[in-house]
Amino acid sequence: MKKYIPILMFFGFLFFFQSCASQSSADPKIVNALIDSQEFTFHAERANPTNYDVINVLGSMPNATSTRMLNLDGSYTIDVSKNNLDVALPYFGRLFNATYGNTSNNSYRFTSKDFTINKSQNKKGKWTLKIKPNDVRNVDEINIEIFKNGKALVSMRSNDRQPISYDGYISKSEVKQDKEKP
Repeated sequence: MKKYIPILMFFGFLFFFQSCASQSSADPKIVNALIDSQEFTFHAERANPTNYDVINVLGSMPNATSTRMLNLDGSYTIDVSKNNLDVALPYFGRLFNATYGNTSNNSYRFTSKDFTINKSQNKKGKWTLKIKPNDVRNVDEINIEIFKNGKALVSMRSNDRQPISYDGYISKSEVKQDKEKP
C-alpha cells in the first residue's frame, strides 16, 4: 500500500494543476470572433511601469512585494469599436510635458474617432493589433497582443512620457445606452 501513495499524490497534484490552468480562459473561437468584428473591451488588471523611480517607490512601501506590477481594480478599460476608440488607463511614470493643476491630462483618458487598426495573427494563434489614433496628440501607438485564451497585453507608446504596459483580458463590449431623464 505504501508504494501507491506517491503515485496517488502525483495524480492528485496533476489533477489540481490541470483544474487551476483551465480557469479564466475564453474559447479561442469567441476570441477570434471578437477580434474579427473589432468590437471588444480590454480590461486592465495590472500595470507594469518602466520607470525605476516608480519601481523603487513601490518597493520601499511597507508590505510591498518584490514585483514591479501594480494591481488595478478592473475599472480601467480600452473600448474598441468600428468607429470609436475609448481609452481610460492610469499612468505611472515620468511625463516630459506634465500639466500642473489639471491632473486629468496626466493619465491615458481619451476618445478617438479617427484611428487605424493593423491586425496580424501568428501560427500559434496570437493576435497583434497596432492601433494608431490620428486625432490624439500625445499617444503615438497602442499595441495589443491577444492570446488564444483571451488574455491580453497592452503597451502604450507616447511621445511625451515613458512607455508602460498593462496585463488583462478582453471581453465582449457592453452596449452603452443613454438613459433618458424623467
